[in-house]
Amino acid sequence: MTKILETDVVVIGGGIAGLWLFRTLNTLGYKAILLEQGSLGGGQTIKSQGIVHGGTKYTLTGQLTNASQAIASMPDRWRNALAGHGEGADPDLSSASILSNFHYLWSPGDLGSRMTSFFASKALRGRVDVLKKDQFPDIFKHDGFRGKVYQLNEIVLDIATVTNALINGLEDRVIKVDWSEQGNAVLKTNGSGDIESVELIDNDNENVSLKAKRFVLSAGEGTQSLLNTWGVNDPKMQVRPLHMVMVRLDHPEPIYAHCLGTTPLPRITITSHPDKDGKWVWYLGGGIAEDGVKQSEEELIATARKELKALLPWVNLDQAEWATLRVNRAEPKQNRMLRPDAAFCQPVSNGIVTWPTKLALAPNLSDEVIKMLETAGVRPSTNEGFEVVGNFSRPEICPNFWQGSFKE
Repeated sequence: MTKILETDVVVIGGGIAGLWLFRTLNTLGYKAILLEQGSLGGGQTIKSQGIVHGGTKYTLTGQLTNASQAIASMPDRWRNALAGHGEGADPDLSSASILSNFHYLWSPGDLGSRMTSFFASKALRGRVDVLKKDQFPDIFKHDGFRGKVYQLNEIVLDIATVTNALINGLEDRVIKVDWSEQGNAVLKTNGSGDIESVELIDNDNENVSLKAKRFVLSAGEGTQSLLNTWGVNDPKMQVRPLHMVMVRLDHPEPIYAHCLGTTPLPRITITSHPDKDGKWVWYLGGGIAEDGVKQSEEELIATARKELKALLPWVNLDQAEWATLRVNRAEPKQNRMLRPDAAFCQPVSNGIVTWPTKLALAPNLSDEVIKMLETAGVRPSTNEGFEVVGNFSRPEICPNFWQGSFKE
């Protein structure tokens, strides 16, 4: 006998966008279920650098772009949630950890003098502060540093703790699924193009039919295979690859900064993450990660060694450990593979297809989905006492991105 589980919304995908939305829906009183195939916060979320961008790096062309304006309010939105008093139904993230209250941008050598007037411009007031030497982060207070440092209205987060805060207390409404041919979950559609249900088999080998008024796809790179199963041809997904470098070292000073280059893209973006042995894992993105896609692990590490020696010559890398990580950023398909400006949400039949495009835009994506639900007349049916029928496994919180990359 098949059990029926009636819900308002099923969120498929437990990355940062799905988790923020899932939390918000439950706060608003929706009967919402989250389905996740891997680990919560896994995939792109944990492999991000944890930076809540405010759009400054998109202004390096010398003008405010659509992308920079769309994302400008996100750091303050996140800061409020992290302080425990988010806007409206925004989650309480006060239990999450902040790695750095500010992200920085530094200029090597004389490049800084040519950029000072730009960063002091009226358009960027409130986003960028030029620092005096005594205000520099410790990593830049060395005699060997000759550039300028700018403080950005951006924060850097410990993503695993954010994931934990978003799911805390809602674990019983999360189901671990396996979409493979031999797995426990099947997306069932009907002839009119709707998703009829998700058919599940629980740990007791009982059948559960999960029904919803709306199904929200927020599975990142996995969304394309779900669209294929559903038989939906639009929207389409594009993948933007990165090849990131990880450096584990004993240097006592962390770094959270973009390095200015000669192009609009930062030459290198570095964040620092503490490991269990008291060392830092520096995570390298920006231009070096985009260019590194065509390089082997050995070639990219050699490039990274050279870059760090040139940009931060006072840092001793003799005992550093090196590894790389390939990451695919999933986005809605754009002409000429351009980057989307904002979070993407598109209604399709009784579903909503989403990609956040940036970690920082998770609140924006949630706002747009809630508006679409309201427009479609999908209102909270009150979730007090709402219980998931069936005995299901729960996905775990994602491990740190560098786990298994270095000698233990």
